[in-house]
Amino acid sequence: MQKIGVFVCWCGTNIASTVDVKAVAEAAKSVPGVVFSTDYQYMCSEAGQNLIKDSVLTYGLTHVVVCSCSPRMHEATFRKAVASIGMNPYMLEVANIREQCSWVHKDKEVGTEKAIALMKAAVAKAMLNTPLTAGSTPVTKRALVIGGGIAGMQTALDIADAGFQVDIVETKPTIGGKMAQLDKTFPTLDCSSCIVTPKMVEVGQHPNITIYAYSEVTEVKGFVGQFTVTIKRKARYVDESKCTGCGACIEKCPMKKVPDEWNMNLNNRKAIYIPFAQAVPKIATIDPAYCLKLNTGKCGVCSKVCGTNAINYEAKDEYLEVGYGAIVAATGYEMIDVSKYDEYAYSNSPDVVTALEYERLMSAAGPTGGHLVRPSDGKEPKTIVFIQCVGSRETEDSCHGGKPYCSKVCCMYTAKHAILTKDHYPDTDIYVFYIDVRTPGKLFDEFYRRAVEQYNVHYIKGAVGKVTPNAETGKLDVQAADLLLMEQLQIEADMVVLAAALEPHRSARPLATMLTAPMDTNDFFTEAHAKLRPVESATAGIYLSGFCQGPKDIPETVSQAGAAAAKVIGLLSKNELVGNPCVAHSDEWMCNGCSQCENVCPYGAITYEEKEFRMPDRTTKIRRVASVNPAVCQGCGACTVTCPSGAMDLRGFTNQEIMAEVDALCL
Repeated sequence: MQKIGVFVCWCGTNIASTVDVKAVAEAAKSVPGVVFSTDYQYMCSEAGQNLIKDSVLTYGLTHVVVCSCSPRMHEATFRKAVASIGMNPYMLEVANIREQCSWVHKDKEVGTEKAIALMKAAVAKAMLNTPLTAGSTPVTKRALVIGGGIAGMQTALDIADAGFQVDIVETKPTIGGKMAQLDKTFPTLDCSSCIVTPKMVEVGQHPNITIYAYSEVTEVKGFVGQFTVTIKRKARYVDESKCTGCGACIEKCPMKKVPDEWNMNLNNRKAIYIPFAQAVPKIATIDPAYCLKLNTGKCGVCSKVCGTNAINYEAKDEYLEVGYGAIVAATGYEMIDVSKYDEYAYSNSPDVVTALEYERLMSAAGPTGGHLVRPSDGKEPKTIVFIQCVGSRETEDSCHGGKPYCSKVCCMYTAKHAILTKDHYPDTDIYVFYIDVRTPGKLFDEFYRRAVEQYNVHYIKGAVGKVTPNAETGKLDVQAADLLLMEQLQIEADMVVLAAALEPHRSARPLATMLTAPMDTNDFFTEAHAKLRPVESATAGIYLSGFCQGPKDIPETVSQAGAAAAKVIGLLSKNELVGNPCVAHSDEWMCNGCSQCENVCPYGAITYEEKEFRMPDRTTKIRRVASVNPAVCQGCGACTVTCPSGAMDLRGFTNQEIMAEVDALCL
């Protein structure tokens, strides 16, 4: 005999403000099969869980229905509670009366009516629930970190220090990311290279870390604990095992006018190159787009001067297939394309630069050796205008199609640029046009006030309307508005610096598709829970590190990297994982062998086999039918909605259970 208990949560006022929880509990008493019903202010609390457990034992409950927040939030909590007293955890059902009810209704009468309907639907499904037993799968004791910036490096180091093998896949020829391109870091003005290059060396020399630089992930299969990843190792045309990084090939290469992306195309490099002196791995790479030998069959100078015979013009892309237990996305960021902001003349004048280009101009390892000069004529600028929020905090009706969010670090790096510029060139006049100055970190506001009070940087709350190159003076005419003084301003500037919005790296979305990990509309990876699981993806075994999850500065990035590493270590420390018993299964008598379920299964859990069936007329027949591997199936349900014959069903969410819920809602 089925005995169902219904437990209605107030969730403080989250539910109780727009749902009469006592009325819901009272209505449950009249539902067939329900023998006990009650409400409590916080059902997920220890007292609330004890209430559920005591009621199960007192009333001999066979099924439990909890009317509370989303199952995504606390279903596992309630399942653990009933499992602790011997009940099969899959005999518990959660009715979402918060996100799907109280939070979307203001009328309490309407909210209560809907909550009662959701409760009845959950009871109808619970009556059909059957005990399920979870299997287990082994864990591959290896982690993959996708991205070799500061987030990826810190994550990999923390995992490797715990004794696990880690692979880093980086699209560039070297690890280091954007931090290696910075001159100084705020608010301490530490040398960025002095911080990050020792970290790069530590990663490169760690016995548990393998770096796949100049590589990319092309395919991800499997599931948590058992991922299989295909890594494309792009042809460098240089044998990594032989190259010593001596630079002889670079010195002799005749192809000198290749835009240097490391220096933001502010100068040129050779067709064969090492991105910068401290690169890890320090291995030369031939750019096939510019190499004379690869394009014309002539030249070959680098091969002739290489003392280790490392040059190989016949090299091809290689593909590796490696198994991992966990994957960390650390794909980083890039600046938006500011060329569409025609009013700032970025495409019309070399003296209008982005903040990252200005960073390279200020760097001692940059194209000008740390001497700040105008790109157009090599002269020191005397007046510089910084424009904040270029492409950030834009509304939907903006003609530029910028980003609606704040990029978080722009106010601080502009203050850093202003202070460094005034330190080196005290006579420079600096104007900063801003919407709001945002300084949320430790010592950040003091740093900003230092720029204003100590260095006399002119911060103007207002907007720049237009930047016009003046052919006669060689300057930039900046038209702007001071919104506090209500004045129109005309500034004759030598340089204009655009604090452009930062966005996730272009590889983030295709990677998320491969990982089946959710993203938001701005291409940031979505965390499983903003408060409780900020470094985990909703897809099990996928973790988030750094800017790919949202805008953040270096300290925040390093902190999140450590948190992601801790989660990975917790996973890899287990020998096996308890699987999901809510897996697909096939009714072989109904299966027509069409293969549609096999084609849509993202985990490769479905195969087909020939089976002998005894027919009603006592004859035998060989039929092709689907077979599901429960250890591989993740219960996504794609096969059940694809199956044209209805042979595929999902344990815990059977067609009969779903239709029972629908029928209950329609009564």
